[in-house]
Amino acid sequence: MRIADVLQSKGTAVLTVAPDVTVRQVIDDMARHNVGAFVVVQNNEVLGMISERDIIRRLHRCGAGALGTPISEIMSTTVFTCALDDSVDSLAATMTEHRIRHLPVVVEGSLRGIVSIGDVVKSRMDELETERDHLESYIHRG
Repeated sequence: MRIADVLQSKGTAVLTVAPDVTVRQVIDDMARHNVGAFVVVQNNEVLGMISERDIIRRLHRCGAGALGTPISEIMSTTVFTCALDDSVDSLAATMTEHRIRHLPVVVEGSLRGIVSIGDVVKSRMDELETERDHLESYIHRG
């Protein structure tokens, strides 16, 4: 299965945030939207990712004073991305190798979607269910 197939079923909406937004604002937005990460963009360019992990690490180090910090100071600036033609299996390998849970989908420099580890797991479960159905059908015909 390809990333394009995943986005076709889940949609292409991506929650983004500007780099000058504070940690407190991002926490509020994460809670409101029930997500664990945002893509940080400015002028349609992906600058980084801000995740729950980034926030927890800063809070652990600096305490509540970190809440007023702009996310540009704590976001991950090494952003792994994927393309529409990438396979879900290759994405799973990238996520596992780099211990990341969200990858923006970028096409010709433009943000087109985001894929989470949950999307990868759902895709794999759907594939396994389809395989099982085919095997059951084959056995019952035989």
